[in-house]
Formats: sequence, structure tokens, C-alpha cells
Amino acid sequence: MLNYKRYKSAPVVNFEERTWPEKQITKAPIWCSVDLRDGNQALIEPMVVEEKIEFFNLLVKLGFKEIEVGFPSASQIEFDFLRQLVDRKLIPDDVAVQVLVQCREHLIERTFEALEGVKSAIVHIYNSTSTLQRDVVFGMDREAIKEIAVNATKLVKEHAKSFPGKIILEYSPESFTGTELDFALDICTAVQDVWEPAPDNKIVFNLPSTVEMNTPNVYADQIEWMHTHFKNRDSIILSIHPHNDRGCGVASSELALLAGADRVEGTLFGNGERTGNVDILNIAYNMFSQGINPELEIENINEIIEVYERLCKIPVHVRHPYGGKLVFTAFSGSHQDAINKGVKAMHERKKEIWEVPYLPIDPADIGRKYDPIVRINSQSGKGGVAFIMESYFGFKLPKGMHKEFADVIQAISEKQGEVAPEQIMQEFKQNYLERKEPLHFRKCRFEDLAETDNPFDTLVTVTYTDNEVEKVFEATGNGPIDAVLRGLEKELGINIKILDYTEHALGEGSGAQAAAYIHLLDKDTGKTIFGVGISSNITRASIRAIFSGLNRLKKS
Repeated sequence: MLNYKRYKSAPVVNFEERTWPEKQITKAPIWCSVDLRDGNQALIEPMVVEEKIEFFNLLVKLGFKEIEVGFPSASQIEFDFLRQLVDRKLIPDDVAVQVLVQCREHLIERTFEALEGVKSAIVHIYNSTSTLQRDVVFGMDREAIKEIAVNATKLVKEHAKSFPGKIILEYSPESFTGTELDFALDICTAVQDVWEPAPDNKIVFNLPSTVEMNTPNVYADQIEWMHTHFKNRDSIILSIHPHNDRGCGVASSELALLAGADRVEGTLFGNGERTGNVDILNIAYNMFSQGINPELEIENINEIIEVYERLCKIPVHVRHPYGGKLVFTAFSGSHQDAINKGVKAMHERKKEIWEVPYLPIDPADIGRKYDPIVRINSQSGKGGVAFIMESYFGFKLPKGMHKEFADVIQAISEKQGEVAPEQIMQEFKQNYLERKEPLHFRKCRFEDLAETDNPFDTLVTVTYTDNEVEKVFEATGNGPIDAVLRGLEKELGINIKILDYTEHALGEGSGAQAAAYIHLLDKDTGKTIFGVGISSNITRASIRAIFSGLNRLKKS
């Protein structure tokens, strides 16, 4: 049995004044990517300088205006990377690079050396403030911890005076979620008093869920408490930096935005320490799915995935929201049927608003294709097979035929697992289009008898083979199909009735082929079956469908 008694629940916030449950997200926050620092340090094989430059260029292309480029005072490769960005003039004028630095004098000095030539920079200082770290790591009381942050702020302010570019200060009380709220506010206020921000020169207070310790509503309460207790709130950018230890990073971020956060720090696909940082793309696509402009250029998720996987050497999980290979795929038969009907309704009604069951967004809007929406395995049903036949190959199977052909495919899937579209089409050919034994239609000739007294106005002459023996018959009927059927009944001694007939063009233009579907009933045995034929001539397609059905009846 799990030894759950070793653990205790994290404290919640007594904050009855909360207002975030009644709010909605209506706009995108300020996005800050920390892929090149927090994300990079969590890689088994960290990126080298040229890889980091390629990643930086991707982030710029995606529209990030704030990018944390590393910890330049911590290692030479981090320092060199920032210098390469500056020397090669790779930082756009509208992008602020962010650098992380501990609250130590020599590290702050080294950081400003690395920033030389940068037009706009966010200097991100931090120190741990949680009750646990104060006790077991630093052995310091509140005042000593606060003094570290205040002294570092003074040092940054002093260096900023002589720095030719713009310096924005960001302060993080690390392990904020494990810090008493009154102390978090006290230390932030002390930093604020030294920095002296203004509405046109704001300070960033970043309140990280360094370790996710509780449910997302508790984090939202903590954020709103700080949001409402900060002084001179109009001089502050309230930033969040959630991690995903409990698997709630996205939810925590979204609730924190409701609670007053202005800014989100995170990574692409959630790469980061332990279970990862919050996934910025997930939040952004969530906004997009609600009709909100995420203010990032994320229309081509496949390109983002390719660069991310190659540089981070981490695969995007197949079930990852929006990015996973299978997230727009349905194996369940009921899901497939609903998607099929939803897509058809969208086209028929010419709706501008996307509404399709099980597909919260149109995959094409983010660069995904319709092709993998439905995949066939033993759990699939008739709707999925019909969807594949129409979306891949243009065959609009009559509703009554869905189960008949789906049973053929399901028998295969139960033996081998997933059945690819190409194999489905091959089975369709073998079972319907190429079913030419024992009866094989060869050719026909029609004569219009409308001006005679004959009640049947069409005469047909049909050439066919029966077990490879060529035969010919003539017959009359009320149209070509009726005449052919009457002739076959007489020739073969059968008693057949047509229950249903449909047809449609395969493709567009004068050279397009036609597909014909005929549902036949053997009145002697009660068996019913479909036949399918294709031809550039719809009448010939119909006759081929009759022969296809008869051959299938003989086999059954």
C-alpha cells in the first residue's frame, strides 16, 4: 500500500475576495520564451551556440518579443551565445532579450559585460524565498533573504545608469508557491521601493510556481492576492512562471491570467526541469480555439515541431495537445461517424464558424492535414471507413453500404491492427470494382425504341463472359438498367430486384469518371448486396455495378 502518510497537503489561501472565477480570458498575455535557458538546462544534451541561434531565430519568427537567452554569467557558452547574437546583429529592434542572474555582485557585473551593445534587455534577478529553502538550504530568516534581493536590485540599478540601452528589471521570489504571501509581498515591495518603477517604466514581478504544489485554483488565489495587494499596480507587470509537477501547468496559467497576471514565461511543448515548464503553445492554441488572437505566428505547427525535435532531441508525444501526430485522429467508430457528419454539415451549410464533433479546431488552420483525421483499426466503425473512402479516394458510399464494406475492413483489422487507406482502397477494388468472375461484362449497345408500340423503350445487346465463355443476349426494358437486369434474369435463371441506385462523379471536368452503386436483392434467398462500377460513361458504370453485385451474390 502507498505510504501516503509521509506527505502533507500544501496550505491553501484564505481569500474570499477572489474574483477570478467569474472572469474570462479575452486577450493574449505578454509571452516570454525561456526555452534557451530553463528549457536548455533541462536537456540531456544542451544546445551548442549555433543550435541556440537557430532556436532563437525560430522564436523571433514565431513572434516572441521577449526571449530569455540564458545565464551569461554562469558559463562561457552562455556568454558567447549572447555575444554572437549581438555581434551578428540577430536581435530585432522590437525584441528584448532576457538574462537570468543570481543576486551576486560579480555575476551581475559579468551579466552587464555580456549585454554590451544590446538595445533592450530584461535583467532577471532571483533568490529563493520559500519557508523550506530558508530553513534547510540557506538557514536565513526573512530579513536576511530580503536583504539579498534589495542589494541585488541596487547593483542592477547602478549598472543600468551607465548602460546605453534600456534595462527592465525582473525580480522572482523563487519558490513563490511555497512562500508566505505576506513575505512575498514584503520582499517584492522592498525591491520596488529601490527600483522606483513608473507606469511608463514598469518593473516585472515574476511569481513562479517553481514546484507545482497544489491545485490550479490555489495558484490563482495566490496570484490574485498579490495582484490586489501590490502598491502602484500600474507600474508593475505581473508575470507567472508555472511548472508542471502535478500536470496542471496549463490550467494554472489560464486561471492565473484570470486572476490578474499580465505575462507568461514558458517553453515550446513544455520542455523544462522535471515534468517541464508550462507549454506556451498549448495555452496559445487554447486561446485560438476560443476565437482569441494569441498574437503569435503559429500557423505551421509542423515546422515548429521539426525544429524543436531536431534541436532539443526530444520527440513531441503523439498525444500532445495540438502537436501530437494522433491528436486529430479518430479510431473510435462513433467518433469517426460524428466527424464525418460534422465535416459534411460544415460544407453543406457553408458555415464560417468551425463546429465539428471531436475536433475543437480545424487541423488545417495550424498546418495539419485532414488525411490523418480518421484511422482504421478494430475499434473503428462504418463511418470511419466511409470517411476514408470519400476523403482519400472520392467514393461517396451509400449509407446502406457503409456497414457491408466496414465488415470487410474490420475482419482485416482484427488480424493485423491498423489498416492503411491504401489497403482499404485495395480491398474495395478486389471486393467491388474488380469482381469479374464468374461474370465479366465486356460491352453493350443500346437502341431507343420510344417511337414503337413496345411498352419497354430500350433495347440492349450485352456481351459478357460466364466462366470465361463469351455470351451475348438481347433484352428490352424501361431504360438501360432495367433492360440489362431483365436480360440477366432470363439468361442466368435468377430473380433479382434493385433496392437502391446512386451515382456520382469521381473528380471534376468533362473527363471525370462516374461511380455507380446498385443495391441488389436476391428474391429467392432474401440476400442483399451492393455492387459498384466505374466508367467515363454513367450507363456502363451502372451495368458494371450490376455485374459486380451479381458476382458478390454468387460468392456469398
